[in-house]
Amino acid sequence: MNKQEKPDLLLALDALEKEKEISKETLFEAIENSLITACKNHFGKADNVKVKIDRENGDFLCYAEKEVVATKEEVEDELLQIALEDAVKHAKKAQVGDILNVEIKSKEFGRIATQNAKNVILQKIREEERSVIYNQYFEKEKDVVTGIVQRYVGKNISVNLGKADAILTESEQVPGEVFKPTERIKVYILEVKNTTKGPRILVSRTHPELVKRLFESEVTEIKDGTVEIKSIAREAGSRSKIAVWSNHPDVDAVGACVGQSGARVNSIVEELRGEKIDIVNWDENPGNLIQNALSPAKIVAVFADPDEKTAKVVVPDYQLSLAIGKSGQNARLAARLTGYKIDIKSETQAKDTPGFRYEDYMDEYEEDYEEDYEEFYAEEEVTEE
Repeated sequence: MNKQEKPDLLLALDALEKEKEISKETLFEAIENSLITACKNHFGKADNVKVKIDRENGDFLCYAEKEVVATKEEVEDELLQIALEDAVKHAKKAQVGDILNVEIKSKEFGRIATQNAKNVILQKIREEERSVIYNQYFEKEKDVVTGIVQRYVGKNISVNLGKADAILTESEQVPGEVFKPTERIKVYILEVKNTTKGPRILVSRTHPELVKRLFESEVTEIKDGTVEIKSIAREAGSRSKIAVWSNHPDVDAVGACVGQSGARVNSIVEELRGEKIDIVNWDENPGNLIQNALSPAKIVAVFADPDEKTAKVVVPDYQLSLAIGKSGQNARLAARLTGYKIDIKSETQAKDTPGFRYEDYMDEYEEDYEEDYEEFYAEEEVTEE
């Protein structure tokens, strides 16, 4: 049977399956249940009523399972029993005690029963449609999707994700970001809840995982596992720091994330509306990791205590403000990135701090420090010239 020869019912089910992504079997079951409901509404009770729909041609049979009794006088309930003389009209070999399937003409159903059956089908379609949408977006929970800004609802924003609308609450918006209707933006799906009115989808523009997922989609080496994002710290709208690690000796993790001429990281910065991103190398040695995390500041020495998760850092006097950052941001993000509580002091402060014992580890870093110091002043001289 080709598509043109299909009955209207099957054509309608095909269209629903394609449009709503609801399986045809589920729709068949909904119709069967609706017809049973119509029987119950028509007869008052119908526990013995069954409905079968032929999946190939759409024909359906509505029947009641009735017990065969000897005579009409013995029939106590016409819906449950049938006399032998009537039973043989349906099945010539029927005998007393048999359970016989007796067809019920659906045309006999009243208008109200038919309307109720229709409502059952529509209700099932709505439930299945909500379920399909919920499952579709639940699978995308903790992932990034592209949405279209619909409108502002108070201070919240309604974002259309395709088959459902999401809510970008005020607390998940980046301060200063303003969107126009129809604008396309990327959002991180925080949570998908199943409610009686359909899925409630909460999204974010401030979550650190948004930055992580953007790098995963932009950087091939991260996608294939060659490069890993080990840690991330973010102050949305201002600056993010990410620590990356390469599983291949010939692959530069930072370089892979930056891309040629900064193409990869610039693409992400553009999506985040100019948010600055520092990419540093991950290191299992906490001292080295903290030094990397405080980039771009130059470090004289790091004294880390892995047990207490604290670190004391010494920087050249001229680098103190850079290490701490504006309003303490650089130090704050470095602390989040590394998981260490970081105490930053200039050389002068370190020498004047009782118990800091700066001299115990100064010799260890003296050579590196002198190189950095000379490099800094060499750059200063070039600038002056």
